[in-house]
Amino acid sequence: MRRQEIDHILTSMLESHDNVSDLNFTVDKPFQVESSGQLKTVDLSPPIARITPFQAESLALNILNGDRRLTRMLLNQGSCDASYSLAGKARFRVNIFSQKGCYSTVMRQLATRVPTIDEMGLPPAFRKMAEDRNGMILVTGATGSGKSTSLAAVLNEINEAKSVHVVTLEDPVEYVHAQKKATFNQRELGIDFDNFANGLRAALRQAPKVILVGEMRDKETVEIGLSAAETGHLLLTTLHTVDAGQTINRIVGMFEREEEKQIRIRLADSIRWIACQRLLPKIGGGRVAAFEILFTNLRVKDAILHGEAEGKTFYDMIEQGNAFGMMTFDQSIADLYERGLITQETALSYASRKAAVGRAIDALKAARGEKTTSIEDLSLDHEYGRKQST
Repeated sequence: MRRQEIDHILTSMLESHDNVSDLNFTVDKPFQVESSGQLKTVDLSPPIARITPFQAESLALNILNGDRRLTRMLLNQGSCDASYSLAGKARFRVNIFSQKGCYSTVMRQLATRVPTIDEMGLPPAFRKMAEDRNGMILVTGATGSGKSTSLAAVLNEINEAKSVHVVTLEDPVEYVHAQKKATFNQRELGIDFDNFANGLRAALRQAPKVILVGEMRDKETVEIGLSAAETGHLLLTTLHTVDAGQTINRIVGMFEREEEKQIRIRLADSIRWIACQRLLPKIGGGRVAAFEILFTNLRVKDAILHGEAEGKTFYDMIEQGNAFGMMTFDQSIADLYERGLITQETALSYASRKAAVGRAIDALKAARGEKTTSIEDLSLDHEYGRKQST
């Protein structure tokens, strides 16, 4: 399979549906794209009803384009990450992996232009993140929830306002930042550095004020990241966690039990914000983001140091921290429902605490004069006592 053929297939897939985010190549399935969160089949000419193992392997190896490091990683570790450019049309983050003796490929389309905080409709807290001068900012969520896009918007805000040196460590480089007020050096895993820990260690000698680390994957990277945050750098990074409390627990869990006290002290001193994201199906098609945002005030620092307790959970603190720019997922979801962006069913299915979202929805309905229950025509049974006495 030649590059021209691959480019033709990729172009056809991108144009087949609206809001295409991912291209999926799996043996025994047709060519598929993810559109607004749903996998959809792509009709090609000539039609291919099912991808064969040979076609899947040919596609994967041509995307790797003879790169020895990536080919060795695919053979030894079973998967590898790469990037691919479709000239003049799109860039992709690629993951190729082995399954049942065959190769599958998933390609995530990358935006060609860096988004702004206003364009994305991010909460005001993200603008405050861009104003911080040191410490650690964590953006978390499932794969494909928009973490990298949100961080790109924060970096763009810094680029517009501050004359500072920014070093990014990415796998691969997703958003190419223009040289505006800030000076950007963007480094890609496998091409410019061999692993995040070594790349971050080297970054500390490159005189940056802001460092982006694509993902905190291991204990060593976390340790160096904390050191960077403690020595006056602003560190932005991601984790695959579902909420703020789990984020703290995940980091603490990377260390030995005897290190727990010290790591909690360092986290309490270093973490400035934790923003968690979920993408919800939007009324009329597409998806919309819900957020949980934690700011480390004194109460939160105490919970990081000593752990959560009854009445002192991170959820409780976030719920009561609106004045600091905090919000729970449930508050964010209730706001999306109030704005008419999601249905009641979607709101309840994505809620952290369904009862809290249910109460918020009922309150909104009552304020609008809408019904809050489907039960009607209730009345007292005045004959109940009389029937018993007879």
